[in-house]
Amino acid sequence: MAAERRAAFAHEEYWGRPVPGFGDPAARLLVMGLAPAAHGANRTGRLFTGDRSGDWLFRALHRAGFADRPESRARDDGLRLLDAYVTAAVRCAPPANHPTAAERDNCRGWLEEEYRLLTRVEVIVCLGAVAYGAALRLLAAAGVAAPHPRPRFAHGRAVETGGPLLICSYHPSQQNTFTGRLTEEMLDAVFTGARARLRP
Repeated sequence: MAAERRAAFAHEEYWGRPVPGFGDPAARLLVMGLAPAAHGANRTGRLFTGDRSGDWLFRALHRAGFADRPESRARDDGLRLLDAYVTAAVRCAPPANHPTAAERDNCRGWLEEEYRLLTRVEVIVCLGAVAYGAALRLLAAAGVAAPHPRPRFAHGRAVETGGPLLICSYHPSQQNTFTGRLTEEMLDAVFTGARARLRP
């Protein structure tokens, strides 16, 4: 994917490798996305950095007190997440933004190890249905009881488990934000709701 560059970024060297999660290692909030964007994280080397989805996400995190600034342009721009950690179900930019089951399986071990190291997670915000499914599989692998039958994904839905609370949100993709399916007020409500569910 790094060989296919947009004209606006033709002068830049793309990261073009698996993109790790980042944030506060003592985070109580875990934000899970789908995969690196082809011309965002795949270019910059940091999740949700340098694209419009990230613009929406970091503004919302900043307003809720989980980020020290409202934007992210480059992996060395000094952005600091506060009590939050951002990760993704898949670590490489998938063709047409649709990861296969094999890609998800290949990345699962990295996600599980990341979660094992994040020992204080109380709330997981799932950005999209794929992230929601990945979060449920992640918790199952960690021995956490989940409700049965599995509640359907719906924006704003909170799902109690035997461990972290899952909160579902539409992904801040252009497909959702340009059409008004997701508004900034809706995304803000997700993160203010997440903050309210953290233990004092």
